[in-house]
Amino acid sequence: MPRVFGGQVAGQAMVAAGRTVPDDRHVHSLHAYFIRPGDPSVPIVYETERVRDGRSFTTRRVMGIQHGEAIFSLSASFQVAQQGLEHTEPLTVEAPDPESLPDLGVRAMQGDSGGWLAGAPRPLDIRLVEEPVWSARRLGASDDPMRVWMRADGRLPDDPLLHVCLLTYASDLTLLGSVVARHDVRSSDVQMASLDHAMWFHEPFRADEWLLYTCYSPSASGGRGLATGRFYTADGRLVASTMQEGLVRLPSGGRS
Repeated sequence: MPRVFGGQVAGQAMVAAGRTVPDDRHVHSLHAYFIRPGDPSVPIVYETERVRDGRSFTTRRVMGIQHGEAIFSLSASFQVAQQGLEHTEPLTVEAPDPESLPDLGVRAMQGDSGGWLAGAPRPLDIRLVEEPVWSARRLGASDDPMRVWMRADGRLPDDPLLHVCLLTYASDLTLLGSVVARHDVRSSDVQMASLDHAMWFHEPFRADEWLLYTCYSPSASGGRGLATGRFYTADGRLVASTMQEGLVRLPSGGRS
């Protein structure tokens, strides 16, 4: 790839932050900015700042650095388990059983991804309900949310932080595509890059069990698009929410 995948940087930054926090505190939110494209040929150095260690909340700030410059920044907040009011948004979007859908590797071998996905390793089992935004078989624009089933392709250890970090990685895979999905274009027709990313974690979950990721874009303007996402368990529990703004512009719009 010409640049480091944004989800990789975000997930690794969460690992760095989590390693400085006591085990009784679990991440409930993160906010991140993608500052420069990452160079896949050299390592990324992650520097973690201990911003605050309170009685209930712990805050960490992480900088990803390459070639002596910041390429990424993340702030994450951790909380001791506490009681409070409880309610949740029910799952209102239906989706077919993930086992009935082809995985991403099968779709890639169908020939309309340019071949770049066909031989790639897939640590995540991804099942797209709709035709992907890079597919020539798309029927045009849609105002409905994109639906994606995903899970780790194998069993993970019982470490809650690891499951959060993997979901952080996965959350960047399809989210920005929901901006393209609302237009009669393919992802190859536009220039796309993540600008900022936020996540909120509501309930415990396992990233090695099926999660339905619903992605929707409420707005696009000025060469940018806003995308929102929800992660639901197979039994309909909302476990995480995401928001991202990204660069989504036609090639003639110039370069950043």
